[in-house]
Amino acid sequence: TKLKQENALLQVQLKNCKMENEALRSGQSASLAVVKQNADTALQNLLTVITNSQSSIKQLVSGAESLQLVADLLKSIDRISEVSEDGQ
Repeated sequence: TKLKQENALLQVQLKNCKMENEALRSGQSASLAVVKQNADTALQNLLTVITNSQSSIKQLVSGAESLQLVADLLKSIDRISEVSEDGQ
């Protein structure tokens, strides 16, 4: 009788352990899914940042080229002034 009671208790404990094990596995799968979702979100954010930086760099280069053009024009005005003064 005592062995039957112990056997019944052990079977209940085994069932509880199996249920706990299954719950842990489900939790692990859920955690993995969250990690994957976070990685996907980070990837999308990174791609957005890359696109925006490339656009900013293009604008910066364009602005620098415009400034170079203005500098070249200012140099030309200096030369034109020198020619005008020599010609008078």
